[in-house]
Amino acid sequence: MPTLIPKPSRIEAVGNKPKLIDEFIGRVNSGDDKLSVARMRSPGGWIEPGQTPEFDEYTVVLSGMLRVTHKDGQLDVVAGQAVITWAGEWVKYSTPNPEGAEYIAICLPAFSPKTVNRDA
Repeated sequence: MPTLIPKPSRIEAVGNKPKLIDEFIGRVNSGDDKLSVARMRSPGGWIEPGQTPEFDEYTVVLSGMLRVTHKDGQLDVVAGQAVITWAGEWVKYSTPNPEGAEYIAICLPAFSPKTVNRDA
């Protein structure tokens, strides 16, 4: 039988400014450790520490621009585009433009603070 997810859980974000994370599917909201699906809304000027996660992350940008810095440079991902970051690769996310960004992030396996491996 299908499982209805009536509403997301708000997750506390890491970074220099408040960012809204609403997890629909994942360890917190649905108890699922296979994958997570979250809506992210980050303000202009937001930046988080670099990380070397143990999960693949599939991100679809709905509005604004998400910057993904990686060991070989950076990608600016705009509304209507997507980016995949792979487990074991260092990345850093930010939204440098004034309008910030809204995006959907899917992590496989599910996001966990223990497996994101943020920089010190």
